Amino acid sequence: MTLALETRGLCKSFGALEVARSIDFRLAPGARHALIGPNGAGKTTFVNLLTGLERPSGGQVLLGGEDVTRLAQARRVKRGIARTFQINQLFRGLSVLDNVCIAVAERLGVGGGLLKPAGRRADVIEDASRLIELLHLEADAGRRIAELPYGRQRLVEIAIALGLEPRVLLLDEPAAGIPSAESHILLDAIATLPREIAVLIIEHDMDLVFRFAQRITVLVAGAVFAEGTPAEIAKNADVRAVYLGTAAHG
Repeated sequence: MTLALETRGLCKSFGALEVARSIDFRLAPGARHALIGPNGAGKTTFVNLLTGLERPSGGQVLLGGEDVTRLAQARRVKRGIARTFQINQLFRGLSVLDNVCIAVAERLGVGGGLLKPAGRRADVIEDASRLIELLHLEADAGRRIAELPYGRQRLVEIAIALGLEPRVLLLDEPAAGIPSAESHILLDAIATLPREIAVLIIEHDMDLVFRFAQRITVLVAGAVFAEGTPAEIAKNADVRAVYLGTAAHG
């Protein structure tokens, strides 16, 4: 089986500081996988290495079996990897529909004129509207991003990422800034994602992680500390000592 995403011996150093240490990671097609770890574990650096935002000091990144280690971020997106960020990157003065149309137009190669010409294309509007409906954002389609509650903005981010038609979707702390009582909205949205997309979620909300993930990787000090099913991770005494015990108490 060709993996959706794989790293082999992935390393990253900033001078004497080693923030990724020989990380071997495998993400199967259609996987629902979570990456957890204490603050400073190197989770965001790892995602930056996967997407090309950072260049590794050593090792490989493979996307669909293809070595993309030296490819720029934009070229990796074209090959099927998309992400959301801890802090959203939306056009706050534009509507939800406009934001999603920009992503769809970029994928279709008609985004050169940016919003206005692309926004008049029936195929762009149709695809963007389908994604908005998928994430139950129809009532917000005409609203400006700045008018939306933060949790709804995170859903728009996911719609934009899906507009790129990724094979791999990386969700970097999607619940950040969302009241815990509303995290089920996000989880319900993730549950509707097409099954063929492999999803890796980086998250501190353990309730969300254990409800979402089929497999969990624990990162500590830039290295893989443990990996297994949610049940295996929950009963792992070492993981509880270094992370779950403290996470459970904030």
